[in-house]
Amino acid sequence: VQLQAFGGGLVQAGGSLRLSCAVSGGRFRRYNIGWFRQAPGKEREFVAAISGSGFSTTYADSVKGRFTISRDVAKNTVYLQMNSLKTEDTAVYSCAAGVSTYDSALGYDYWGQGTQVTVSS
Repeated sequence: VQLQAFGGGLVQAGGSLRLSCAVSGGRFRRYNIGWFRQAPGKEREFVAAISGSGFSTTYADSVKGRFTISRDVAKNTVYLQMNSLKTEDTAVYSCAAGVSTYDSALGYDYWGQGTQVTVSS
């Protein structure tokens, strides 16, 4: 399974970005897809995930109400809509695929390269 995240960039605080995660090489509906982020000098942290069925989503408390995860099965793509961005959202965002626990990095077996999101004040 291969994953490619894109859509990052530079945005002012309060602005919005939409990240995309293109998934290939596997049965799309089999996998939970999660978004994680890592800021300089910090541990990687869970952001949001969507289950393989598409019926369940979960979010980190820090992004609830601001970020929305969704998917397009026809395009094998998962999206992360990020609104009301804050400077503390600045990080490299990566997507991952797995079949077990989906709000922890331990549940993911396949990782894509990240995309940089920078939020300026």
